[in-house]
Amino acid sequence: MILVSRYYLVLGLQILVTFSNCSFSRSKNPLWTWECINEKCVPSRPDPTNKLQSLETCNMLCAGGQIWPQPRGAISLSTTAVPVHADSFRLKILLTPSRTVQEYLQESFELFREDVKRLEQSAFGFEERRSVLVRIAINGSEDPRMRIDTEENYKLVIRPNSDDGLMLVDISASTFCGARHGLETLIQLIWFDPYVASLFMLEAASVDDSPRFKYRGLLLDTARNYFPVRDLMRTIDGMAISKLNTFHWHVTDTQAFPLQLDSVKHLSKRGAYSLRDVYTKDDVRALVHRARLRGIRVLIEIDVPSHVGQTWSFSSDSETDDLSLCTNAQPWSPLCHEPPCGQLNPRNTDLFLLLEQVFTEIIQLTGVDDLFHMGGDDVSLECWEHYFNDTNSENYLIEFTRSSLDRLRYVNGRLPNLTLFWFSSISDRIKTDLKESADFIGLQLREFTWKHKSINGIRTVISHEDAWDLNNGMGAWYDTNGGIPYNSWQHVYEHRPWAKDVANIEGGEATVWSSTLSDDGLDATVWPRAAALAERLWTDCAEGATRPVHARLDLHRSRLVARGLKAAPIWSMWCTQNPYTC
Repeated sequence: MILVSRYYLVLGLQILVTFSNCSFSRSKNPLWTWECINEKCVPSRPDPTNKLQSLETCNMLCAGGQIWPQPRGAISLSTTAVPVHADSFRLKILLTPSRTVQEYLQESFELFREDVKRLEQSAFGFEERRSVLVRIAINGSEDPRMRIDTEENYKLVIRPNSDDGLMLVDISASTFCGARHGLETLIQLIWFDPYVASLFMLEAASVDDSPRFKYRGLLLDTARNYFPVRDLMRTIDGMAISKLNTFHWHVTDTQAFPLQLDSVKHLSKRGAYSLRDVYTKDDVRALVHRARLRGIRVLIEIDVPSHVGQTWSFSSDSETDDLSLCTNAQPWSPLCHEPPCGQLNPRNTDLFLLLEQVFTEIIQLTGVDDLFHMGGDDVSLECWEHYFNDTNSENYLIEFTRSSLDRLRYVNGRLPNLTLFWFSSISDRIKTDLKESADFIGLQLREFTWKHKSINGIRTVISHEDAWDLNNGMGAWYDTNGGIPYNSWQHVYEHRPWAKDVANIEGGEATVWSSTLSDDGLDATVWPRAAALAERLWTDCAEGATRPVHARLDLHRSRLVARGLKAAPIWSMWCTQNPYTC
């Protein structure tokens, strides 16, 4: 086998292999070559009179749709490329507002290099590769964390240095998170060419970019079924590749409480499926650190007052009743959303001290103090009515919410900038009964009710289940019908509920509930549909799922796979090789 790399040419629009100058083993002769015609990669059979070009290289040099999510600002991409190597990338920090930001940049750059090495595979290509100097300047926040008010804008410029052949990459941003997004865009302009087993990077580029919405989330339920930490880490990586910024960790529910907290150790002892199926404090810290380096915050939700099951069903030291009511009730359907039943007792004087301890530890573990999720999903007023023999049980929910907010305010020093609740029966009473906290309260909406007059003016995060619930189509475990229709990536992408009114919308979030999902099916359930949501929330073009969007998402899906995620295909391999004919 002759190394084809020395005969690999950078020629205008195409990187080409010349037949006469290289010898493929007969078993590895490429079956196809691609040519850029009218900004489309068109396949043909190779012959000795033609040049060979891989689909990977054609995709990167032809249509200009390499970056996902599509940038919102000005963009210019070269149609030429240079050979590079993972070890040839070096970092130079030109400006940073704090030592902490500098340390995060250094660690994040090491992750970047690891990601490039993963792309590189078994490269043997060019003997002479270009060195790349990545220069980063951050002129804003001293805080590297993703915050509600974090500016995520960045500018990326790639150019060759004519003096010494060095490739220069300049990334400027207001925050660490913006600079990290710049690194993510940079790696999307680097690819592996299988025809010559070499890594390439665009020779020149200019990208000016910032997101449309500041909250771009993915919820993962790890209570109904347990997911190992490695799967959560991989999900974080996929979010970073797609520039999502909030990992909403629905860590407890009626079935399990797998989170170990020092202040309430009995909850995980009672609530975990086994001694192995728990998340330790070290697990949480490792996940939070990984997420921060990826420009992502971890938002832990302990769902209360409903969905507590039997975990909380022990007698307290008070003279009142148990912490949990309606525990393990049968038949379950009149008193709870799903078994096992269990809902917190708002009259128990010990309850709010316990919640205070939980809130304190969550804030300490995640370092997220400007955003909090209070749960509030599927509250069963019937449970309280049954137990207290009182038909005004909605008032109990108001009092529970007010007391919980008071405890959160106490442990955090103030209410977080955005304190989220799932939409519930008391949402229309926020402005009246909870008016002292209304400016800090946000609603997460699963149903298409956000334009209802009762919640106008309340900040919202949209999670419409008829568009962004990634479990739809699997049916309910307790039902025999087919359930809600499947949300295809096209449906996810085209959902724009704010098209006529964007007021008070913080952003959106896809949800992944795990009643019928485990770790072996996680990646294919989430990806690339969550990436479709990511572009909707980052770019928000009026364009629907057109043929060019199909081709771009297919390219991004291959990028997810190359980075270690088992993302589902969006169509057949034939369509990948002939994208504009499908």
